Amino acid sequence: RKTNQAIKIVNSSLNDLPSPSNISAWWNFGSLLGVCLITQILTGLFLAMHYTADSSLAFNSVAHLCREVPFGWLLRNIHANGASMFFICLYLHVGRGLYYGSYLN
Repeated sequence: RKTNQAIKIVNSSLNDLPSPSNISAWWNFGSLLGVCLITQILTGLFLAMHYTADSSLAFNSVAHLCREVPFGWLLRNIHANGASMFFICLYLHVGRGLYYGSYLN
């Protein structure tokens, strides 16, 4: 693992990553925020392709998305629940920073 140059690069960034000993599971919420944000952007782009600005057709466009578009119901549910997950991770991430006093540095 230390002799092959390609494996050495991957090993130094994953296995032998220098990190402080006080990092706990609370530090995962920052990366989860990034994953939630990317998911929200991607599903939002796909949902925007079926957006209708007319108020009389808005309900029909949502019904069309859920019934006719392949996995449209899944996109809508991931986007709706992803927003809730994003804010949960955001509150936990900010709360961790406040609890550990990260704002003092």
